[in-house]
Amino acid sequence: MVLFLATTMQGQISVSINIPAPPRWGPPVLPAVNFYFLPDVDAYYDIRSHMFIYYSGSAWVHRASLPPRYKDYDLYRGHKVIMNDYRGSTPYKNYKEHKMKYSNSYHGEEQKSHGEKQGKGNSHNDKGNKGGDKGHGNGKNK
Repeated sequence: MVLFLATTMQGQISVSINIPAPPRWGPPVLPAVNFYFLPDVDAYYDIRSHMFIYYSGSAWVHRASLPPRYKDYDLYRGHKVIMNDYRGSTPYKNYKEHKMKYSNSYHGEEQKSHGEKQGKGNSHNDKGNKGGDKGHGNGKNK
């Protein structure tokens, strides 16, 4: 009877690992990757917190969507740099280096996104853009 209960209890133990999925507009990444750099809009995207990080006023801020000046920016078509060589929580500490290294690095076909485009927004969940879908990821939406 004790052996039966021990076997039953072992069968009920489960392990849950929560690995954040990239946003639908983002390219697939390895579990160790935490950030994208978005050179077209001078921002980062934190995959784990689902927040954009950009400079506003005098500080780097974390927000659910890009600033209003990028309301028409198309995240599906814009260039995303997978920050697979960065470990830490403040990628913007290397912003000048990232800007110089990646601003002109994209000259090929569009990147494959993790999911299908559903909305027209620039937030992590494709909501919030009522201005249309005019952005082309070319940095001219500023």
